[in-house]
Parts: sequence; structure tokens; C-alpha cells
Amino acid sequence: MASPILQVEDLVKRYGDVEAVRGVSFSVAEGEVFGLLGPNGAGKTSTVEVLEGLRVPDGGTISVCGLDPQKNPIALKNEIGATLQATSLPDKLRVNEAIRMFAGFYKRRRNVDELLQRFGLQEKRHAFYNQLSGGQKQRLALAMALVNDPKVLFLDEPTSGLDPQVRREIYDIIEELRREKKTIVLTTHYIEEAERLCDRVAIVDHGKVIALGSPRELKQKSEHTSRIEARFARPASNGTLKGLDGVNDAREVDGTYVLHCRKTAPAIVALVKHLEAENNELVSLEISTPSLEDVFIELTGRRLRD
Repeated sequence: MASPILQVEDLVKRYGDVEAVRGVSFSVAEGEVFGLLGPNGAGKTSTVEVLEGLRVPDGGTISVCGLDPQKNPIALKNEIGATLQATSLPDKLRVNEAIRMFAGFYKRRRNVDELLQRFGLQEKRHAFYNQLSGGQKQRLALAMALVNDPKVLFLDEPTSGLDPQVRREIYDIIEELRREKKTIVLTTHYIEEAERLCDRVAIVDHGKVIALGSPRELKQKSEHTSRIEARFARPASNGTLKGLDGVNDAREVDGTYVLHCRKTAPAIVALVKHLEAENNELVSLEISTPSLEDVFIELTGRRLRD
């Protein structure tokens, strides 16, 4: 089996008394899209910034493209590309100037016109940075991250703060890169993003990897056999629903009650009887297999965005 292009073993990163990353370990194969999924403050960005050479680790060993980020920072720079959580450029810098400026930092460079075309920025090539929409700014950030044709691309929360339509546009770009077998490390707190884009996912919480595998593998390992989403005529008590036969957990999310069940049929029967006793009515009911959100709840006892 070929050696991984990225290897992390027992990574530790502290900020004063706060241990943001606590013994994180994982590897990434060449051509793989690998996701770090977890809530804000879980340690995802700190992990990625250490891999990029932007922060000094307090423990552990790291290899990216066969290089130690601290011992070989210049060589590493030419092998990786990155988008940060927030990209900020001078307001009056033009789009084509930004890409050419970044291209000047590297020995290996992509054709600027090809990048403009690929990311739908040809018509904006002479536009100032402050004239771009949020989606255009993110496409520009991706173009700059790819200007040196990197072996590993780091994307830190690439769709955070974008509206759903623009988010789907970025998904399409990442999926295209995935088909080209570009190695990508992606951080996200969006469940659907990890499920749609990633070959494998490390679920991170409080600075630790608490689960690792493909989205399918993680969901199959879940103890929950089903997820029931129900809407009622009147609000119900989560505490009461949790006590129903076959129900492990019950939570209200924007007016929808999400029940995690090991035994689906008894749970539905118990739910209907409970509603009848409460003089309440079932408006809708949907049964599905577990999601990565369910896996996270099972492992931590809370929702990803709690």
C-alpha cells in the first residue's frame, strides 16, 4: 500500500492553558477528500493551521507531502494550497492582479487565464475585490489556492457564511476537483457538506477525533437503526418523548421532533398512543436511516451545533 500523502500522529496544540488539539491522529491518501467535521471550537482549524505550517505544534509528528511543516516551510509552501476561514484582500486589487500576485510566490504556476475561466471569473477579471459578491470572493480564493497546482489543498470552512445557492456552486467546484483526484483536506461543521464531498471523515470534538471512517461506515456503526422526524398539531415535551418504548433520544428542531430509535415499530406505536393520550395529532412522519448528525449525537449526547 502506498504511503499516505499526509500523516498526523498524536498532534497537540495549546494556547496558554487551553489545549485546543489533544492527541489527534489520522492519515490522508493521495487523491482523497478528507473531512474534519465538528462544531466551532472543536480544534479543526488549529489542526489544519499546524499542517499548513502556520502554527507550531506542542506535540506529535506531522508529515505533509513527505515534509515536516516546521523544518521545511519553504518546500512545503510550494506543495500545498489553502483557503482560510476568511479571505481578505485590498479593496482596489483587481481579480487578475490578485491571481498573478499569488502566482509570483511559487516556482510552479498555473495559467492565470485558465484559472479565471475555470472559476467563472473571466468577466470579473478587471473588477476590484470590493466589487465582488461573497460567492465570487470565495471562487477567487479557490483560484488563488490552486495557482501553484498543489499536491494537497486545504479548505477551511469553504462555504461558511454563504447562501445555499452559492454553497452548492462551491460544492460543484470541489466535486470537480475530487473527480480529478486532487487531495483535499476540508474542515466543516455542515453535516451535508461532509456527507456529499468527503471520501472519509474524522469527527472532531473538544480537540479529539471521536470517530473516523467513510460517511457510510460511520452511519453503519451507529447504534441507532432509524431516525423518525415528526410534526405535531401542538408542541410536545421532549422529556416525555424520550421515555417512549424504543426511543433513545428526542429533540425538537425548528418545530420538527427528531426521534432516534433502535426499534422503529414499537417507537411508532408508542408515539401514536402517547399523542392520543395527550389529545394531540400527528401532522407528518418520516423514517430514515441515521445521518452523521445522529452519529455525533450518539457519541457526544448533543447536536453538532449545540
